[in-house]
Amino acid sequence: MRIVVDPASPVPPYEQVRGQLAEQIGDGRLPVGARLPTVRRLAGELGLAVNTVARAYRELEAAGLLETRGRHGTFVAPGRDDAVDRLQRAAAGYAAEAARLGVAPDAALDLVRAALDAGRRG
Repeated sequence: MRIVVDPASPVPPYEQVRGQLAEQIGDGRLPVGARLPTVRRLAGELGLAVNTVARAYRELEAAGLLETRGRHGTFVAPGRDDAVDRLQRAAAGYAAEAARLGVAPDAALDLVRAALDAGRRG
């Protein structure tokens, strides 16, 4: 697992960590069952606040990509289907492109919401 945080990026550090982990889970570099470093350890390795990494982990857990097993640690969650995996890879690619273009995360999410709304109507 390799995570790189760019302090000069307009993308918040927690989102950089979340996006890179999601991408690695989506493309199989982090397989189901892989154990992630503790929040404290990863924060120390990246030079980030513990709460920054904890937020990234929480958001990935809410998305069903990670599961925390108490004192045993945090693991890549099982049970995702192929459609979710493909959509996760597309989302990771979209997030990377938005960051590359300098589009703020809130603006990028607004674009996705608009596209989803248009898809429901059409």
